[in-house]
Amino acid sequence: MDLSAIRAPVRDDIQAVDDLILKRLQSDVVLINQVGHYIVGSGGKRLRPLLVLLAARACGYQGHQHIDIAAIVEFIHTATLLHDDVVDGSRLRRNRDTANAVWGNEASVLVGDFLYSRAFEMMVEVGLMRVMDVMSHATNRIAEGEVLQLLNTHDPDTDEGRYMEVIQRKTATLFEAGTRLGAILAGTAPEIEDALARFGLHLGIAFQLVDDALDYSSDDDTIGKSVGDDLDEGKPTLPVIRAMAVGSADERDRLRVAIESGGREHIDGVIAAIVSTGAIDYTIELARWHAAAAKSALEALPDSPSRTALAMTADFSVARTH
Repeated sequence: MDLSAIRAPVRDDIQAVDDLILKRLQSDVVLINQVGHYIVGSGGKRLRPLLVLLAARACGYQGHQHIDIAAIVEFIHTATLLHDDVVDGSRLRRNRDTANAVWGNEASVLVGDFLYSRAFEMMVEVGLMRVMDVMSHATNRIAEGEVLQLLNTHDPDTDEGRYMEVIQRKTATLFEAGTRLGAILAGTAPEIEDALARFGLHLGIAFQLVDDALDYSSDDDTIGKSVGDDLDEGKPTLPVIRAMAVGSADERDRLRVAIESGGREHIDGVIAAIVSTGAIDYTIELARWHAAAAKSALEALPDSPSRTALAMTADFSVARTH
């Protein structure tokens, strides 16, 4: 499944968002232009701004500020990627060198800060306090999620509850904020706003669960990064946590050592344990549950091409291979 059918109801809006992103990336500091254009133009799915556009249109919004909000969400997402790659020491993303691999950690962090501040400049221009409230809360929760993930790093006692708390904050929060903002712009009833927020939250969780499953079940070229990156960084994601919970004593010992030490020298044994315990299937099934919960939340909205496209994003989140 690709995104072309999902994008169809808001094709013109997407082009407007892309144009606005390029316009607002501009700075008289050359390095900001170089790094910003490199990361924004690196072939991402632009799923988060797409959700803003579809949510607004599904609520009958006929204005233009959803373009600004979609660009704001993409800037915040891009800033988190720049910072994440520095924290994780990542060298590859979307089959390209990361910005920190090209320009160094200092430039990546500082350009990430520029994108955050540009996003908040744009929020002020939108002039809606609810937008500021939702996005400031969301960025705070994302930062908390990053710190929680750092606390879990190299900790083999991280359980499923701690893992889920991280991905809700770190990933699902921005999905939830984006879809809620679409409803806020349209001035919908509170129950519609809450339904779209639930949709975004469950979709974001499903998306991250699939990401973490692909890290152990795909290949470098398909997922656009190195397989086993999570293990290399000592991150205990759900496939490993599940294998630890149900595996044999020998498998648990092997996984514990791999998480504590990090690196890729244990990758073959870790993948063998994940496969033998059915941990990938377990992770994908949980993703499907959250995707179904996301689609169920959409029942509160009137039928429309945009609502159908939103439902399709839930199917896409679990069917994708990268």
